Amino acid sequence: MLSTMITAAAGACLAAPVAGLLVHRAVVRADRARRLRITGRHGIDERYFTRIGGLDQWISVRGEDRAHPVVVELHGGPGSSHSVLTHLSRDWERHVTLVRWDMRGTGKTLRRSGADGQGEMTFARLLADAAEVVEHVRERLGVRRVVLLGCSFGSALALRLARSRPDLVGAYVGTDQKIFDGGRDRADHDAVLDRLERAGKKKELAAVRAMGPDPRAWSAEQFGHFHRAAATTDPHTFAAMKSVVMKSLWYSPLHSLREIPVFFRSFLVSSAVLPGTAAFDDRADGTRFDVPFFVVQGACDLVNTPARARAFFDEVQAPVKEFTLIEDAGHFAAYRRPDLFLDVLRTRVLPTLGGDRQEA
Repeated sequence: MLSTMITAAAGACLAAPVAGLLVHRAVVRADRARRLRITGRHGIDERYFTRIGGLDQWISVRGEDRAHPVVVELHGGPGSSHSVLTHLSRDWERHVTLVRWDMRGTGKTLRRSGADGQGEMTFARLLADAAEVVEHVRERLGVRRVVLLGCSFGSALALRLARSRPDLVGAYVGTDQKIFDGGRDRADHDAVLDRLERAGKKKELAAVRAMGPDPRAWSAEQFGHFHRAAATTDPHTFAAMKSVVMKSLWYSPLHSLREIPVFFRSFLVSSAVLPGTAAFDDRADGTRFDVPFFVVQGACDLVNTPARARAFFDEVQAPVKEFTLIEDAGHFAAYRRPDLFLDVLRTRVLPTLGGDRQEA
């Protein structure tokens, strides 16, 4: 979903003399590696592959205290590994144990087995993998339930898992919340057409018009074209792609130079999932959740708009629910303002867990 906007941002970040870039990269990576160290005797810092859905998949587990609540994050894209964002969530790890997973078709999981070794690339397969990851985390860390954090495309997976498996989920948190409506609402399509017209991008405008407003008829390539148009005409999101994602990828101490092309390849491999989601309807699937329900959205997000997320949220029935806007942020709001997201996590989400770790 975000592959083309990331590619567009890449040139802007890497257009500098190569030698100088590499020297500066080495210095920054060393500093970030130092800041990421977890040295306390109660801490945990594990990165490993485990068998999920018949495939070796990569998982990271980090936190200052194993006794803290466990947050399992489902990244966006599909194909947008959040392991590159580890330095931005460093303060979160002082309050929770944060589990990241490179889904099949993504990042280190993709590099391990190659594009031809990823198996079935469907939403249903990713959802089954997500449930298996949570089961694995519960057993490995000795917890009964986890806080499930869904980001953008990952929020579509997390939403379904929280609805269907409250036995696994202590609380749901969606950010850059994705809501499917069965292709009925053409507001996003019309908004992109309007922004393209105002920007004078005639070629892109003609292409989006030719696709039509119904995503159920789009190919994977057309999904990519639409999301590129949506992102490049959204100044907040495009700025976040450069300052948050691309810089994080380039300076990540967890990723070698050889892994950078894999980051981009992940979107191409994972795009096969998108056409199968076009007919999804979150309201038809149900708005009742048996777990605390939180949405944290960028007020200026034009990719997954706060209005669409709020409209769904208003219909949700849950034991506790809360909707938070992060002002002056678009997509990637939680990573644009990780301090504000942490405040929501600490003051709103974690108290609903009852003050304990929900031991198995």
